[in-house]
Amino acid sequence: MDDEEPELVVSRLSKEFTRDGITVSVEIYRLAEQSEWTLEVVTEDKDSIIWDDPFETDQAAFDEFLRAVEEEGLASLIDPEGGETLH
Repeated sequence: MDDEEPELVVSRLSKEFTRDGITVSVEIYRLAEQSEWTLEVVTEDKDSIIWDDPFETDQAAFDEFLRAVEEEGLASLIDPEGGETLH
């Protein structure tokens, strides 16, 4: 029986990010046996926003996060009901 947890590779680009008094955790990771990266943003309340589509590189995932923050604002990104989402 193989009950081992899958091995995650966490990007060096994962970090806390603060803008306009809001702090989130930007988490970029992939399964060790896969090449595509997942982008997840976790709020201080432990709410999680995960992008539907994977990214070819961790840098592409982080760039998409920054683009979304610039275009939507961090508050709208983490509270989609408060505004239109683009991701």
